[in-house]
Amino acid sequence: MLNSPNGRLEAWFGPVSDALGQVALFHGYTGDKSKLLTEAEFFRNQGFSVLLLDFAGNGGSEGVQTTVGYREADDVAAAFAFLKAQQPAAPLFVYGVSMGAVAILRAESELGVRPTAAILECPYGSMLQTAKNRFHALQVPAFPLANLLVFWGGVQNGFWAFDLDARAYARRIQTPTLLLYGLTDPRVTREETDAIYAALSGPKQRRYFAGVGHEPYHSKHQVAWRSTIQRFLQRNML
Repeated sequence: MLNSPNGRLEAWFGPVSDALGQVALFHGYTGDKSKLLTEAEFFRNQGFSVLLLDFAGNGGSEGVQTTVGYREADDVAAAFAFLKAQQPAAPLFVYGVSMGAVAILRAESELGVRPTAAILECPYGSMLQTAKNRFHALQVPAFPLANLLVFWGGVQNGFWAFDLDARAYARRIQTPTLLLYGLTDPRVTREETDAIYAALSGPKQRRYFAGVGHEPYHSKHQVAWRSTIQRFLQRNML
């Protein structure tokens, strides 16, 4: 269990002998750490110790609410601090999916988290845009319902949800970043992804996968997914 401002967090730590470094993995909305076991196995096979975390309000962690990436950034910071204590000088990568990716971006931008490099899959552009996308998918006018939903959701959870904006976070990030996206994603648009990529201030790389949506990319593009991440890890180990 790890301590976070959001409560006690359940985590699985899988060390390997003579590890090349460490990877912290962060799940998406309504998910839990078990959803990333395939990814964790991949990183372990590359020689990295891994940490899988349940965000507050998910899985075995304390809490009953989610803020879709805002307070989850505190959980990212808690995981980062734990791993730094294990191997202070070792490379430390972070990997996040959807909400987990946005939580990483906020943790880097506003909470001082400085990983060796970050791997982000399908982060959404902003909370407001995400709400709009859901209404568009239902073929319902987004305004004013999306705005009201974001406003009220933020009020209920004690933060200004209109500021939950991955693009704004990206502008303040110098960390080497690999951005991954599925071209048939019904929840996150290519325009959002392109905007996040353009905003990133540090070294960056992107890979878009055809015929895959808001789902694990390795399920349909295993070889490409693995090789892309392997090269990114190797490049940033130097």
